[in-house]
Amino acid sequence: MTHSSSDTAPDFTRRFVNLADERLGAVAIFATDDFFADKQRMLQSAPAIFYPDKYDDNGKWMDGWESRRKRVEGHDYAIVRLATSGKIYGVDIDTSHFTGNFPPAASLEACFCPDSDPDDTTAWTEIVPPQGLGASAHHYAEVSHDGVFTHVRLHIYPDGGIARLRVYGRPNRDWTEMAAKGEQVDLAAMINGGIAVAWSDAHYGNPNVVLAPGRGINMGDGWETSRRREPGNEWLIIELGHPGEIDKIVIDTCHFKGNFPDRVSIQGAYVDGEKDKSIIARSMFWQTILPEQKMQADRIHEFGGAAITARGPVSHLRINSIPDGGISRIRILGKPARP
Repeated sequence: MTHSSSDTAPDFTRRFVNLADERLGAVAIFATDDFFADKQRMLQSAPAIFYPDKYDDNGKWMDGWESRRKRVEGHDYAIVRLATSGKIYGVDIDTSHFTGNFPPAASLEACFCPDSDPDDTTAWTEIVPPQGLGASAHHYAEVSHDGVFTHVRLHIYPDGGIARLRVYGRPNRDWTEMAAKGEQVDLAAMINGGIAVAWSDAHYGNPNVVLAPGRGINMGDGWETSRRREPGNEWLIIELGHPGEIDKIVIDTCHFKGNFPDRVSIQGAYVDGEKDKSIIARSMFWQTILPEQKMQADRIHEFGGAAITARGPVSHLRINSIPDGGISRIRILGKPARP
């Protein structure tokens, strides 16, 4: 397990979806103890925050899961039902703001229980062996197991607080069945495996948020660039959860009123094989999927039919924000290609 800041996070944090994201439907279903801080807090999508003077009836309020000081043998653990089943590639056990109350060590197990929550007979697989933890830090660990899992169990030794648990993986979707049905799905949705893989600027927001469910809750819940002071435009490259043919595009500038893009265009391509760093340079020459369209403040913009100028399955999209600005959500509705 590596100790690191979020600025030097491993590649799996950018390549895969956080399956333990509360926003996607992940739930902390059990904890041996969460006296000081509720177990569900560690699944929040926003970074943990610290209020120096905030207390509740049980003591200091902390943004995460925190058990009381253990005075008997054993250790604490929590069970999380992931937002969807998936293959796990890496985890982040984050102790941000826990300085004198973090666990000295932690480990992670996973199981596959598609029809119910685990019980005493469930077989668990260790995917992260016991590792030392430090104060107020991200602790990253790669996972090499090939299994598909629905739940994880986080063990802390012997007690203490975890600010955030992030479980990065690829959602398990039966794309063969979905393609056979021919139904329209959001190919870019987080829950379907969509991910932002590269961007020109993200000064004010997380690019992956544009693929989250629902509408933005405020101006900080979206992708916003700094003000561009040179020629050109800002851009964002999205890898779809599965290649497909696009029927409809939705661009939502919710809450962006004085800082929405003047125009947006979209390019796309079917990228086969290795997806290396050259994808950024190659994206400049991808076919136009959606020609430049004027944007409006705080508005849902829908484009379909003749507005979409290219047909055939694509796996990646380049969203051009011209010249800069903020976008709250992007929906790419279409029919998945047969695997």
